Amino acid sequence: MTNFLIKLFIKDKDNVENQEVRGKYAMLSSITGIVVNILLSVFKLIIGIIANSMSIISDALNNVSDAGSSIVTMIGFKMSQKKVDKDHPWGHGRMEYVTGFFVDILIILVGFELLQSSIDKVIHPELPSISNVTIILLVVAILAKLWLFLFYKKIAKTINSAAIKGTAYDSISDSISTLAVLISAFVAKFAGVSIDGYVSLLVSIFILITGIRAIKEIIDLLLGQKPDAEFVKGIEEFAKKYDTIVGIHDIMVHDYGPGRKIVSFHAEVPADSDILKAHDVIDQMEQDIFNEFGCITTIHMDPIVVDDEEINAMKKYTEEVVKSISEEFSIHDFRMTDGGERINLIFDLVIPTDDKSNPEELVHTIQQKLKEKNEKYYAVIKVEHPYF
Repeated sequence: MTNFLIKLFIKDKDNVENQEVRGKYAMLSSITGIVVNILLSVFKLIIGIIANSMSIISDALNNVSDAGSSIVTMIGFKMSQKKVDKDHPWGHGRMEYVTGFFVDILIILVGFELLQSSIDKVIHPELPSISNVTIILLVVAILAKLWLFLFYKKIAKTINSAAIKGTAYDSISDSISTLAVLISAFVAKFAGVSIDGYVSLLVSIFILITGIRAIKEIIDLLLGQKPDAEFVKGIEEFAKKYDTIVGIHDIMVHDYGPGRKIVSFHAEVPADSDILKAHDVIDQMEQDIFNEFGCITTIHMDPIVVDDEEINAMKKYTEEVVKSISEEFSIHDFRMTDGGERINLIFDLVIPTDDKSNPEELVHTIQQKLKEKNEKYYAVIKVEHPYF
């Protein structure tokens, strides 16, 4: 069914880097979600009122909020497709995250409202009137939500959308909550015991947890989170294709919304390279990365000495000293300058972001260890954290 809908409504469906095609995927996702959730909410609300079941009514209201979420997501995608302007040179892609934030707030508010109603139902329990039709409709609702989960998941993966991915997992949460409602209906019908209020309470808590977890993910995206490790690794492996490039470091990834990544890093080249040829390689590399990864890249060229035995040996020794403190530490941009009375060892020390070491103490420790090899060695160290 999912492939049929995509083929039916999206021309050029494989060109997902195109923002217009991406927008059509989002529109299909939103409209499908709106239609399915409205139908489910209407059916559940009717059977919930007839059966006098608070858990079914709660589940129906949850579907109403899902339909509202799909509407807001659709608006967000529309706004994110706006072209760049003088005030927003990187476009409006983050509007998708902003609207996702409002969707999650809506989910949390619905969860709190249902929580209050559920507590009242626990305090004043009533046995709901459950028919076979009620049970059949709840089973259909679970199957519909499972299909919607698979539908959202496929589209989210196709266009790499965090908002739709969140909606997908909200759908699987809905399936679980409806399953709990179905169990409550079975218990009421066949055991004559009302656990309706408790199940409604469970559903409301489930909704709250889903909303809080989703809002954390969106806030991380808005604040600027750690880039995907596979993406960074892909850039590093791609750089190895170029003979002129000795290595890369200080990779930064800025996310301005889906399909709008800005990348920068330092590329090390031999100090005796022809500067014009090296610059041409860097230019070509920027274009190749755009073609391969779809991101705009700025590369800073770092010339380093690669054919001096003394410098290479000292760099290796310095790396061993640093690794003796922690295997997670690394160095780059290593240089040696002989000032006569002392030999400067200049390099950047990279330590993990969550490392609790005191930077000043680290620098002092490394300086002392290097001096043990030669009194003239003086380490000039810049401590930094990785951006990934």
